Amino acid sequence: MTDLLKAWWGKPHRDILSGLVVAFAMIPEAIAFSGIAGVDPRVGLFGAFLLSVSLAVVGGRTAMITSATGSTALLMTGLVQQGNALGEGLGLQYLLAAGILTGILQIAWGYLRLAHQMRFVPQPVMAGFVNALAVLILLAQLPQLGLDWFHPEKVTVLAGQLPAVWGLLALTLAIIYLLPRFTTAVPSALVAILITTGLSIRLGLDLPSVASLGILPDGLPSFALPQVPLTAATFGLILPTALAISLVGLMETFLTQDILDDLTDSTSSKNAEARGQGIGNIVSSMFGGMAGCALVGQSVMNVGYGGRTRLSTLTSGVALLAMILLASQWVNQIPMATLVGVMVMIAINTVNWASISEIRRIPKSDTAVMLLTVGVTVLTHNLAVGLLVGVALAGILFSRKVAKVIAVSSELLAPHHRLYRVQGQLFFVSSIYFREGFELHENPERVSIDMAGAHIWDQSGVTALDQVIRRLKLGGSSVEVLNLNAESTDLFARIGVAEEAGGRGGSMSAAH
Repeated sequence: MTDLLKAWWGKPHRDILSGLVVAFAMIPEAIAFSGIAGVDPRVGLFGAFLLSVSLAVVGGRTAMITSATGSTALLMTGLVQQGNALGEGLGLQYLLAAGILTGILQIAWGYLRLAHQMRFVPQPVMAGFVNALAVLILLAQLPQLGLDWFHPEKVTVLAGQLPAVWGLLALTLAIIYLLPRFTTAVPSALVAILITTGLSIRLGLDLPSVASLGILPDGLPSFALPQVPLTAATFGLILPTALAISLVGLMETFLTQDILDDLTDSTSSKNAEARGQGIGNIVSSMFGGMAGCALVGQSVMNVGYGGRTRLSTLTSGVALLAMILLASQWVNQIPMATLVGVMVMIAINTVNWASISEIRRIPKSDTAVMLLTVGVTVLTHNLAVGLLVGVALAGILFSRKVAKVIAVSSELLAPHHRLYRVQGQLFFVSSIYFREGFELHENPERVSIDMAGAHIWDQSGVTALDQVIRRLKLGGSSVEVLNLNAESTDLFARIGVAEEAGGRGGSMSAAH
C-alpha cells in the first residue's frame, strides 16, 4: 500500500501543474505525427490520451510521458499507403491492427527480458541519441518560423507575420527562463502559454495557431476492433510494421527511461515498462489511436517541472483530452509561435550538454560515435537508424582496441628450443595480431606456446592458433601448446582442431 501511494501521491500540485504544461506541448506534436503517418489528427490525439492514461496505470517508470511519436509514425507511412491502395479508409484499419500486434509483441519482449540487451548501448550512443532528438525537435519548428528552406511547402507563416511570430517566440522564451528567478510556484511554460495567447487575442494578431494544424476531435474515443480480414495475408502485411514499431518504440522508451532514472537518481523496471507499453498500444489501437512510445523531450520536461509520480502522466493525458473537447475554441487560438517556444525549451533541456562541454576530455573514439549517431539520425530523421549505426561503430572501435591487447613474446631457451608466451584475448579481431607475433620462417627443432595468460573465444581464435601450429610443423618443428585453460581446450575439442594438432607430432596440455 505504501509503494502504491508513493507511486501516485508525492507533491500533487507539482504533478498536476507539470502534467498540464506537458499536455499543451503534446497537442501540436500529436497532430503533426498523425500527418506523418497519413491519418486524421484525431488518431494521434486519441493515441496521446490513451497511451498516457494506460501507462500511468501499467507503466514501469513513473512520470514518463508516452504518446504518438515521430520515430514510430515514420514506420507507419508505408502500411497506411498500402492499406489505402486496397480500399478507401483501409490504411487506418490496417494501422490499428498493426498497433494491436505491436502491443502483443512488446508484451512478449517484456517477458523475454529484451531490456537486458540495452546494456550493450554505450554512453556515447545515448548522448548522440538525445542530442539528435534535440536537433530534430528544433528542425521540426522551422516551418512555423518561416525558415524551412529545404521544404518551403511546409512554411505556413507569411512574410508580414514574421515580426509578430518572432516577437511572441522571444516573449515566450523570456517568460520561461526569467520567471523561475522570481517564483517556481507555477510552471513558467504554462504562464507563458496563458500570457502570449491572451496577448495574441487581445491584439487581434492574425497568426498561425493550433487551428491551423487540423480539426480537433469533438467526441470521446470509442471501442472498435480494426475492420480487416483475419487472414494470413493480413498478418503478412502488418507484421513487418508491427515488428519495427515494437523494437524501435522500446529502444526509444528504454533510453528515455535511462535518462529519467539518471535525472531522478532512481531505478525502474524496463521489462515491466515493455509490458506496459504493449498494453498501452493495444488499448490505444482498440479505441482508434496510434501506437507510440515514450517521448524524451516531454518526459524530461515533466520531470524538470516537478513531475515525479504517475499522477503527472495521468494528468497530461486527461488534460489533453479535456482541452481538445471542452476548451477547443480557446486551444485553437494558442499561437504556434508560443508552442514553438515551448518546444525550443524542450530541445534545450534534452541536449546532453556534458557531451559537448567536455568534448576535449572525452576520448576521440567516443566523440566520433556520438557525432556519427547525431549525423545519421538527423540525415535520416530516424532515431532507430542512428542508434543502430552508433552501436555498430562503437562495437568496431571497441573491437580494435581489444584486438591490440593481445601480445606475443618469445625467448630462446636452448639453441634449438623457442618458447612463445601469449597474453590477452584471442578472437576474430585479434587473430591477425596473434599470428604476427610468431617467427614462422624460423624453424627450431622444438617450439613451445605457453597460453597460460590467454583465452580463446571463438572459432577464429582456434583457427589462428591452428594455422601457427601447422606452419611451424611444415617447417620441421615439433610444437607443444602449454597451459591452455579449460574453456579454450573444450572449444578445441568441439571444433576438432586440438585432436588434429596433437596427432601431427605436436602435443597439447591444459592448465589446471
